[in-house]
Amino acid sequence: MLDKPPQNHNLVEIGRFGSNPGSLKAWLYAPSIMAPGAPLVVALHGCTQTAEGYAAGSGWSQLAERRGFAVLYPEQQRSNNANLCFNWFEPGDISRDAGEALSIRQMIGHLVQSQGIDPKRIFITGLSAGGAMANVMLSTYPEIFAGGAIIGGLPYGVAGSVAEAFERMQGRNPPTVSKLQSALKRASNHRGPWPTISIWHGTHDQTVRARNADQIAQQWSGVHSLAIEPTRSELIRGHNRKVWLDAKGMEVIEIYLVKGMGHGVPLATGSDRAIGRAGPHMLEAAISSTVRIAHAWNLATEADVEEAESAGSFVRREEPDVAPSTIERALSYARSRANVASAPDGKIAKVINDALRAAGLMR
Repeated sequence: MLDKPPQNHNLVEIGRFGSNPGSLKAWLYAPSIMAPGAPLVVALHGCTQTAEGYAAGSGWSQLAERRGFAVLYPEQQRSNNANLCFNWFEPGDISRDAGEALSIRQMIGHLVQSQGIDPKRIFITGLSAGGAMANVMLSTYPEIFAGGAIIGGLPYGVAGSVAEAFERMQGRNPPTVSKLQSALKRASNHRGPWPTISIWHGTHDQTVRARNADQIAQQWSGVHSLAIEPTRSELIRGHNRKVWLDAKGMEVIEIYLVKGMGHGVPLATGSDRAIGRAGPHMLEAAISSTVRIAHAWNLATEADVEEAESAGSFVRREEPDVAPSTIERALSYARSRANVASAPDGKIAKVINDALRAAGLMR
């Protein structure tokens, strides 16, 4: 059942798509002209964001209209998470056939049946908690996806508590490569082929440290039978790109480290044919992650990339991110597990709770 929301006629809500154990909403963007067997991109918003806001900022719907693919926007509800974060580390939401992961799987299955989506051309991407949730989906349902892109996200299965989640976000005490890879292998019974993985991270990300980008690549290198070190490195518009090639010479893992950027989606918005628009966590960086990811998935052309980034070079200023002191205070609390409920006026408790909610670690 499809119902048009009044706030945006371009997105259509999918009213019924399954049992929906994660209690998520689902929104679909279908281009004006969509041929049978069209590809599907699943786009997962970050904390404090909505499906509509992520669609407008990232530009995925805009590019979909131009190139004729569909976009599914799962949306978190405040009843699940007060800050609208996908619950990227909750055991009940990140296991195959359970919680939020199963809800997203049901959305995809519904669209394959109802919209005639090509089941061999389904892709997923997301930012921050959405990026971590994209990795959850790639890990638990790898047979469904041809490729995935994780922006400012984290490895799969590395945290099972608030303390661990904060430590992983800050890049501290990471699991060994062996543990990273075994977590992925245990997530499903799949034995290949595996989706390609694109990883994007700002070098100045204070919310989710860039060290997580390398850990995601290490996690996926095992199933792809790759060395830990990249096959090659190169500069793209001033940003470092690392690439891993498989035995056939195909690019299967890449990392873009976006120089000087904080926590958000890298965009190039200066062109007349720019994709997306700058805003909170939608950051001008003179490189379009949306179009480059789509190009890697054969959903966009080289000309699309050139047009989107044609405004010329751009030197990005470092932007303020989540205050490290706030993260540190919450981390300190998580480590000590001290009871602060009795603190004077509850001030300490409020600081901690605000920090936890901002990071998507408290419902």
